[in-house]
Amino acid sequence: MSGVWVFKNGVVRLVDGADSMQGSNARRKVLVHTPSEEVISSYAVLERKLLSLGWERYYDDPDLLQFHKRSTVHLISLPKDFSKFKSMHMYDIVVKNRNVFEVRDM
Repeated sequence: MSGVWVFKNGVVRLVDGADSMQGSNARRKVLVHTPSEEVISSYAVLERKLLSLGWERYYDDPDLLQFHKRSTVHLISLPKDFSKFKSMHMYDIVVKNRNVFEVRDM
């Protein structure tokens, strides 16, 4: 994974290439459910896919969408607003669901 290190408000973080570029040359990342080749276009679609894989929804934090899988210690935490769903969230889902999701350039 490539990107740019950004220092903001006293915190250094790695911003992926699409997030760091401005203008029309930026390539958007999308999360794809590989068995169906479906692009995840909303949290409703993502929730259906995760529930079918054994993930359970947590309702503890009103600012986050959270999913937990009983058989693991994994927790997926996502911003409530889908427009704030970034590539780092996508990669988190991919790592915790190997061979089911991919991040692709659009």
